[in-house]
Amino acid sequence: MSSYVIIGVSRGVGFEFVRQLSENPANTIFGLVRNKAAVESKVAAELGRKNIHIVQADTTDSEALKKAAEYVSDNTNGTLDYIIANAALQAKTALVGFDTLSKDPKALEEDLIEHYRVNTIGPVHLFNIFMPLILKGRAKKVIAISTGISDPEMTLKGDIFQATPYSMSKAALNMAVAKFSALYREKGVLVISICPGAVDTGSLQTETEEDGKLGMAMFERFKRYSPTFQGPAKTEDSVKSVLALLHKATIDGGYAGIFISHTEGKPYL
Repeated sequence: MSSYVIIGVSRGVGFEFVRQLSENPANTIFGLVRNKAAVESKVAAELGRKNIHIVQADTTDSEALKKAAEYVSDNTNGTLDYIIANAALQAKTALVGFDTLSKDPKALEEDLIEHYRVNTIGPVHLFNIFMPLILKGRAKKVIAISTGISDPEMTLKGDIFQATPYSMSKAALNMAVAKFSALYREKGVLVISICPGAVDTGSLQTETEEDGKLGMAMFERFKRYSPTFQGPAKTEDSVKSVLALLHKATIDGGYAGIFISHTEGKPYL
């Protein structure tokens, strides 16, 4: 039996992690969410599995995470095998660049800070608070879901000026992963950052014609970076490949602390 703590499971990639991992009744899944009642209802209606625990916790709230860790510990005899830090903020500001964002410096600053709070600081709190359980687990694996556009190489090759706060906060997350690995690798903990590719989660659904044009412009930049890019992958396929890599990766295999694509190659898309 393996135990998993996953954040951001209300929809998209996070919910798909829960769906696929809970297919094995021997696994125990703990999904950390901000709206427990809504997600419990969704899980009951769409999955109906008894090995799923939905736990109230906002990753930017360290006290809530401590309570969640206590709940997990009570249900796993004080151990944990895997952490999957999936929750992420990607606001509509992702469709524009610094030239547009700079028109309102205060809003830009607030946007950057909020992205760092959710995408970088939240996972740092999560890893710190749950690490004592991971150290007592069998698998000892911690994964952060990142993005290819946190890599300057992708940004420069495609001149991808969009998704600035998102990209910057995920780049910081990649460094946090390296630091956690440097701290815990010798204790047998694999900490790794994985890009799941461009995934069709609906997070950037456009509501206006102008937003639609901006979204298409960003996709054109993606194609400039990767000419074979045809659009976002299915959530099911992306999660399947991420989990395959997670279960394959080992410290001795050279995966400790690195940022890598779910395909283990480039381009990321």
